[in-house]
Amino acid sequence: MKRKIINHYIRIIVTTLFTGLATLLSAQSNTDGSMPQYLFPRFSECEVRMKNGQVQSMDMNYNTVTEKMVFIRNEKYYDMINPDMADTVYLNDRKFVPSGKIFYEVLLAGPIDLLVQHKGNLLPAGKPVGYGGTSQVASSNYISNIKLESGQYNLEIPADFIVKADPVFWIRKNDEMISFMNEKQFIKIFPENTVKIKGFIKEYRIKTDRYEDLIQLVKYCGGLN
Repeated sequence: MKRKIINHYIRIIVTTLFTGLATLLSAQSNTDGSMPQYLFPRFSECEVRMKNGQVQSMDMNYNTVTEKMVFIRNEKYYDMINPDMADTVYLNDRKFVPSGKIFYEVLLAGPIDLLVQHKGNLLPAGKPVGYGGTSQVASSNYISNIKLESGQYNLEIPADFIVKADPVFWIRKNDEMISFMNEKQFIKIFPENTVKIKGFIKEYRIKTDRYEDLIQLVKYCGGLN
């Protein structure tokens, strides 16, 4: 009986999300005007440099839930359906490069490149619990895994859901892309300099969840090589 109730709830959510895909749905805004599924609080004019040498300008933002570049045309929201045709997107003075169907932000370009894959998980807001906290059903992040086929419009996020940022960092070393999510995983990328890197992290109090610290750390590693 419990399984039937859960399956019924999932069908309702999925039906709600896909109802009216042929119609236009504007992105949901918070009370301050921001849109929780997007990397930036506002759509901004950006420069898109194509691989064929052409340069285009348009208002864009990055949807962290679908991991797609989104642009506005005639007050309508569209996904960039051919990201592989783009070479670089310059958005809010930040640099993004395509990788398959998604984009990475380039935090540092050098002997060793540092990139971040901006990801967001769509989770239920949760019910209030003791001491001012909330509870969330972890399995409900299945919504973030629904594939939106190219050409479809962006969907509104239900009011009772939140977007939890879950970025993945990448190192490009000797033309190899290696992901990491914490200090221990980062150090394993440079086994030949483990002692030096640990000493640098301790001396400068490096935190691998801070962009500025990571950039400083990768620059140091590039100098070692």
